[in-house]
Amino acid sequence: MTTLTSVAELEALYGRPGESSLVKELDHLIPEYGALIAASPFVALATAGPEGLDCSPRGDVPGFVRVRDARTLLLPDRRGNNRTDSLRNVLRDDRVGLLFMIPGSGTTLRVNGRATISVDAGLCSSFAVEGKPARSVLVIAIDAVYFQCARAIVRSELWNPALHVEPKSLPTPGRILEETSKRSIDGEAYDAEWPSRAKATMW
Repeated sequence: MTTLTSVAELEALYGRPGESSLVKELDHLIPEYGALIAASPFVALATAGPEGLDCSPRGDVPGFVRVRDARTLLLPDRRGNNRTDSLRNVLRDDRVGLLFMIPGSGTTLRVNGRATISVDAGLCSSFAVEGKPARSVLVIAIDAVYFQCARAIVRSELWNPALHVEPKSLPTPGRILEETSKRSIDGEAYDAEWPSRAKATMW
């Protein structure tokens, strides 16, 4: 296998980025970037820590990530499986990466920054849904923000309903857990209980 081992080799293969790839990167939000965040119901949160890397999905109603000001974002944390991988990482390494996606749009938005974990009661309550406040809020200081061109979304046809995968063709969470637990978890029962469990613990 032939591998690249230097930045010079990488640049010789790919060339240098064009002007539009560079001028779009800022250290603060502009209204146009704020509009993309407000329209997004989903963001992938990347973190790093002593145990390794983590990339975790976060989703809620569009605009659930709040713009506090041009250099600060607020990301509420809801109920989940209590692994807290992302939050554990942030406590030891405050660097984070965010990738915002908008259904139907090829444009994604990337944010790199540094995060702290707030448990301020007033702040958490301001993100309450159905009377349930956020468990904590990531306060993210922006270092870089820029949009990503649509090539990946176009190539993947991610939003093409004709190409959506039939869920029944995939292994269910219960089936996976039954396998990884060496049958100590009843996969069929897990899947059967999931709808009511999710409804009761969504927020």
